[in-house]
Amino acid sequence: MAKKTTVFDNLQSPEILWKDRKRILGMPISFTKYSVDNERLYISAGLFSTESNELLLYRILDFSCKRTLWQKMFGVGTVTLYSADQSDHTLALVNIKKPEQVKQFLSQLVEKERESRGLIGREIYGTAHIGMDHDGCDHDDMDPII
Repeated sequence: MAKKTTVFDNLQSPEILWKDRKRILGMPISFTKYSVDNERLYISAGLFSTESNELLLYRILDFSCKRTLWQKMFGVGTVTLYSADQSDHTLALVNIKKPEQVKQFLSQLVEKERESRGLIGREIYGTAHIGMDHDGCDHDDMDPII
């Protein structure tokens, strides 16, 4: 009998450049997983009900890194990503190892991905406020980016 081929047989899984888990007391025992390839950041969370999300790297606008005293004690930190993505404007990589190095690594990947797509800052930053409706906040009065 011949094996029946499907559309999924030709799909190649991308090379994972970085991966980690949300850590509890410095140990990777949670069910939240983070991974990055050349084009996307992936987040998978949950045990019984799993939610998966992905973010195109070129849509990331800014980064921040925060380490509380407890996080410093356990060698972890939180990297927050601010993006022009419609579903997640703010995404946090919580309690990951070596957060400063991860932030720098992601920053370099984002710039590399933007260069490969021929994008410049104005094309990205101009779309950052689209879909961001907040109470008491008027984005129409924003200065255009030149």
